[in-house]
Parts: sequence; structure tokens; C-alpha cells
Amino acid sequence: MLFLFELTGTAAFAFSGAAAAVHKKMDIFGCVILGMTTACGGGIIRDLLLGITPPSAFTHPVYAACAAFVSILFFITAPKANISWSSAAFRTAHRRFFSLLLLIMDSVGLGIFTAAGVITSLNRFPEQQEFLAVFVGTVTGVGGGVLRDVFSCRIPSVFVKDFYACAAVLGAVLCIAMRSLLGETAALISGTALTVLLRLLAVFFKWHLPKPD
Repeated sequence: MLFLFELTGTAAFAFSGAAAAVHKKMDIFGCVILGMTTACGGGIIRDLLLGITPPSAFTHPVYAACAAFVSILFFITAPKANISWSSAAFRTAHRRFFSLLLLIMDSVGLGIFTAAGVITSLNRFPEQQEFLAVFVGTVTGVGGGVLRDVFSCRIPSVFVKDFYACAAVLGAVLCIAMRSLLGETAALISGTALTVLLRLLAVFFKWHLPKPD
């Protein structure tokens, strides 16, 4: 179950990274590298924090292969919002749909990797329990997005936007609680669902943490 969740999260984050690369007009190599970095970066950071060496991204190449495939597929089929024959209304609707899809993919990746990080931490060090699991889960969830934003010359979303890391923290806490009550599968599903829901609600209702004026 954990493997399937991580593979789904890998595909979602690869989509997010490839989209950032296309937006920055990178070539196909840059698109693949950014997609793979976004998809595998959080898991690599998690494994290094937990002393899992070499990281699973290198011992299980299916993750990198999945990220590369999604990135190449996105590069080839990326929506072109400036299609000359399309109307202005169509281009606007196209961009809005693509932005929504990108938000959903990024949120799904955040939720899945947060929950997967929590479960991996608890399985690796059960005696350390809550604090380590929440920390590792949050870092796993936001790590790929931070690397994506840094590589594409943007301020990482975790520092400026839409309740990003807070959603991961709350999802990690729920994941820990559900694991002790209902088991690993319920923890993965509930932790992921809460993180995704909070992230989407934060965007649509414009929730922000306090910032200086």
C-alpha cells in the first residue's frame, strides 16, 4: 500500500515539476530533471534524515523512471495557452483549467508524501514516535516543492503561500493518530486526505499566515 501511495505521489509531483519547467521555458532535459527532482527530492531528504542509505530513489529506480516518464509526457503534451487560432476566451479558460489541475497535482503530492514520510519514520524508529514522525513527514511533503521552486528561481511556496507547510503538519498529526487507532492504510488515506483538503481550502478561501505589512 505504501509503495502504491508513493508511486502516485511521485507521478503527481513530477507533473508539478514538469509544469514549472515548461513555464520557465526549459528544454526537455531541464523538464525531466526538474520533474525528477520534485518527485524524488522529498523522499531522498526523508531517507537521509532516517539513515536509510542509499535512499530508496536510487535502490528502487521505478520512482525515477515514473517521474521521468510523466515529465516527458507532460513536455510533449503540455497545453499551449497561446494557440494562435483559439479565441481569447478559450485561452483564458484553458489557463484556468491548467492552473487548477496543477494545484490539485501539487496538493496530492504534498499529502501523499507527508503521510508516507510519517509511516516510514514510525516504521524505522517506533520508539521516537510523534515529534520525529511529524517533522520527517512535513519535510518529506514540502521538500520536493522547495527544490522545485529553488531550481526554477522562485521563493519556495512553503515560506510565502497558502498554508502550505501547516497543511502538511496537520495531516501528519492525523496520520499518527489514525495509525494507532485503525492501522497503516487508514493512516495513509486520512493523512493524505486532510492535507489535500486543507491545501485546497487555503487556496480557495485565501487563508494565509500572518506576514509583515
